[in-house]
Amino acid sequence: MTTPSPLGGRNRTLFPTMPRGEIVAAYETYVDAQQAVDVLARADFPVDKVSIVGSDLKSVERVTGKLTWGRVALAGAASGAWLGIFFGLLLLIFSPTVSYAFVIAAVLIGAGFGMLFGIVSYAINRRRRDYTSVMQVIATSYSVLVDSDLVNRARNLLGGVADVQAAPGGWAPPAHPSDPPPAQPVQPPAQPEPPADDQQPPAPPAS
Repeated sequence: MTTPSPLGGRNRTLFPTMPRGEIVAAYETYVDAQQAVDVLARADFPVDKVSIVGSDLKSVERVTGKLTWGRVALAGAASGAWLGIFFGLLLLIFSPTVSYAFVIAAVLIGAGFGMLFGIVSYAINRRRRDYTSVMQVIATSYSVLVDSDLVNRARNLLGGVADVQAAPGGWAPPAHPSDPPPAQPVQPPAQPEPPADDQQPPAPPAS
């Protein structure tokens, strides 16, 4: 006999499991799958019974451009200027005696330090990385899963959506340990073939 842990809810959050249900539609992009869920939500469908599962995850790095000294200096100055604006406005709010000239000076000082920091960082890491990029994790297909007792209703509501595609056969919800294994089809026994008649008819008597 086991005792349930008081942290059971927290453990389920830290170690999530795959949702259970049936696939009602599959899409190539997440936006299309999200639009399908929006269609169900507008029809007062219980969307808390719906899940979007991405299959065949891939890590994609999109190169956005080449790093140059001017680009690095401009990016560093911009980030430093924003930091200077933040501290300048913060002092202006809590110290009414501070003039706007102090805010402008903070912006200029922040831009200068940001530019210097960006140039030094680029000079150190130039040989290892000389371009800018954005990392993304995308899926090849996105499946919309619904609880088994609501599958027919969801399919009827999504029947008018033109982008609905056939569900991919490469992914299926995981089977529960208590579920019985699927029955294997039983083939009828093969019928024995009739024996071949190898006997030749008797030859007629010679006259």
